[in-house]
Amino acid sequence: MTSSSAATPASNPAGKPFPPYFRSKTLTAALAFLFGYIGLHRFYLYGMRDKYGWAHIVGIILGAVGFMLLAATERASVLGWVLAVPGAVSLLGGFLSAIVYGLRPDAKWDAQLNAHTHRASNSGWMIIFVVIFSLLFGAFLLMTGLALTFQTYFESQVEAAKSISQ
Repeated sequence: MTSSSAATPASNPAGKPFPPYFRSKTLTAALAFLFGYIGLHRFYLYGMRDKYGWAHIVGIILGAVGFMLLAATERASVLGWVLAVPGAVSLLGGFLSAIVYGLRPDAKWDAQLNAHTHRASNSGWMIIFVVIFSLLFGAFLLMTGLALTFQTYFESQVEAAKSISQ
């Protein structure tokens, strides 16, 4: 670390200074687990101007519209499938963020996000449970989504084969 970089305050990837408060690793992981689909963990870490937090909100809105189209058309709407993808990415990204934040060592977390506060994180067992449940729910939703996607694809192939044979 050079003397010029030691004089500059810590900043986030967008180059803006961090908010002046201490950011808890456990709270961040819990927010990512519970509300990661709307980017609440991003807003907690980087403030309301975080573009990725807003991307979560846009993605989940598009995904909700896509899900409603798929439900109304019995999974036959191409637009519904296209719109469901950003929602799925936002939803699964929240669970993945909870896992990544939870498994990051406390020293690395503090060096990156809390260097200006001179406080140390002390993660306990709660973070382990957040990571376990994030992995559990995230994997369940990913497998369910893949199963429904492949089922729909293969059912459409069977219908196409029936129409060709007649």
